[in-house]
Amino acid sequence: MQIAKNSVVEFHYRLTEGTELLEDSAGNNPLIYLHGAGGLFEKMELGFVDKTVGDKFEVTLTPQESYGERREGALQRIPLKHLQGAKKWTAGMTAVVESNQGKQEVTLIKVGRFNADCDLNHPFAGKTLTFNIEVVSVRAATEDELSHGHAHAKGGCGH
Repeated sequence: MQIAKNSVVEFHYRLTEGTELLEDSAGNNPLIYLHGAGGLFEKMELGFVDKTVGDKFEVTLTPQESYGERREGALQRIPLKHLQGAKKWTAGMTAVVESNQGKQEVTLIKVGRFNADCDLNHPFAGKTLTFNIEVVSVRAATEDELSHGHAHAKGGCGH
């Protein structure tokens, strides 16, 4: 089956900036998404069109096509109780915070007793990213997935 609108796709990826490895999904469950629902960066999703199981391809995204340019001075002091992802925090770690724009990933610059100074830029902001992708599975979306607007992993959706 070729990937097209309303296909559910599982894939593994290796993410690099130049020669630096940033992330690698090998050894973990593949990522899953509903093609055409806007769950991936636009240029990345276009790379999946007409691919089939076993296909391997590469997509390079500029900062404008992914997480944007870094914004200087995008720092904020956030109470530790609002940081999600760990129980103990140190500078350099990333955390998730809930904002009025939804969940946002931040990088801790300085950690105090009650607050952390956080860089609000996404950790990959300002980087040209290369994804090396391998398609693991492709199937038609279920009615539930189409009505929810996202793919469901094995075992259901959880909502």
